Amino acid sequence: MLVGALDPLEGSLVILPGSGLVALGTFLNHGERRLLSYRVGVFIMIAIGVGALWGFSMLGGFGGTSGRSNLWGLLILPYLAGWQMGICGPGSPRWTLWLGIGVGLWYLSIGAMLSNGIGIILLVIGMLTIAGCIWRLLRQETAQTSDAR
Repeated sequence: MLVGALDPLEGSLVILPGSGLVALGTFLNHGERRLLSYRVGVFIMIAIGVGALWGFSMLGGFGGTSGRSNLWGLLILPYLAGWQMGICGPGSPRWTLWLGIGVGLWYLSIGAMLSNGIGIILLVIGMLTIAGCIWRLLRQETAQTSDAR
């Protein structure tokens, strides 16, 4: 899921099976039911968003001269939200969270280079990813501190 995030469009072909493998790994590891439900939900969100992304690509996109309103782009948001939830979600190992911060910084740099709506969305996703990963790291740190007592 992290490698595919380097290129959000073509990387979706790696992110979708990656999120499926994370859900499958949780199932095969007999993870707790709430964590499994969370990861299956993340996979479904990513699948819906990736389906919309590639569907619109096949139809010529949205907005501009396509004849479809820019609001159709909202169907892609589950992909972005699901990816962010998958990286910063419960049960994520520390190395994933640190790499998630790196990808968030990458999204900030891409978003800063673009001066359109997509750039703003990438800036927001980058900030949310960084904030989510830092929050999860801090929660893991406090949990380890309280366990040590």
